[in-house]
Amino acid sequence: MVSNSYSILNFEVKILKITLFFALWSSLFSQKGPPRNTTEKEEYLFSGTGFFIKNRKPYSDYDAKKWFEDAFYFQKKGDIGKALSLYEKFSKRRSDAVVVIDSKEIKIGPESLLRAAKIREEKGDWSKSFSHLKLIAKAYTDYDFEVIADYLLNISEKLAREKLPKKWGVIPRFRSGSQDRLRFNEIVEIARGPKYAPRALMILAEISIKDNKEEEAIDALERLINLYPDHFLSEKAYFQLAQIYEDLVSGPNYDQGATLKALNFYEDYLILYKLPPVKDRHESSKDYLARIDSFKTRKELAEKGRSKMRSTLSRSKLEVGKYVENYGKYFITRWRELGNLPATQFYNEAITIAPESQAAREAEELIQNFQN
Repeated sequence: MVSNSYSILNFEVKILKITLFFALWSSLFSQKGPPRNTTEKEEYLFSGTGFFIKNRKPYSDYDAKKWFEDAFYFQKKGDIGKALSLYEKFSKRRSDAVVVIDSKEIKIGPESLLRAAKIREEKGDWSKSFSHLKLIAKAYTDYDFEVIADYLLNISEKLAREKLPKKWGVIPRFRSGSQDRLRFNEIVEIARGPKYAPRALMILAEISIKDNKEEEAIDALERLINLYPDHFLSEKAYFQLAQIYEDLVSGPNYDQGATLKALNFYEDYLILYKLPPVKDRHESSKDYLARIDSFKTRKELAEKGRSKMRSTLSRSKLEVGKYVENYGKYFITRWRELGNLPATQFYNEAITIAPESQAAREAEELIQNFQN
């Protein structure tokens, strides 16, 4: 009996030792939790090398220089496959090494990723190209940011709007609306400021509208007008918000929340933009002239939209007034004493909202009937 108890105790001690060993091994070698400082944060952006344990420490300068010089040589010789394989090593781990080629100083890490992105774009793998560019923007913040931001935006637009090239010229690639929207949201976070973010938000809104994601479109457009109210794209954002809400209107016999929203945005648009926004310094003359023509069209449509929303709201007030007139006695207290006053109030609102509408004329006739 004592021997059996000793064996059980000995087994439990062994299990405890094994558990402690794995806990210690895990704490020493695995990466858990958020990085502690800036360098670690930048390293953590990389996928790392290794199978069980991911090594995200920067490459040695010797290895980085050798790989880059070999890749540079292969690319120059036309062996793009080998060059790409070496360049993409730098998507796994960071490198801050610098090399001089043809009297030009080159930062190996970001330059390798940029070259890999360009090769991937040429091969039609635009999604992979975007991933490389995003890694440059996040991990190498001292690199040529404007070049990378422009490239990111252009690649994202191609992914969202153009027909995707076939893989190996045979297998079709399919567009993902959710991935497109995610990419533009990432650009807004990476490239904050009036040069890139408003354009990214506008494209994000247009993609969301196309994918019938009205809430995401509204969110993008509201961020644009709230964060960048002086940007020329805010004019278009106000108009698109009004149109989105107009499309959500179900008619005069339903809830008028969307009607009121659309009407408010149309009115704000017509008040704020009597004239088109001035030419932006990042805008070409050709784009500016095209925008002026679009503005004239939007303004005409906004005036028609405002009139339509007023008519819808007026008709809604008229229908409520008729209902109160016919059935108010069943739910209004003191209905005998109030008489036609509640219905008249709704008819007057119908006239005030859209005095030129058909609903307003009908409301005037109904009020005259009360007076007769």
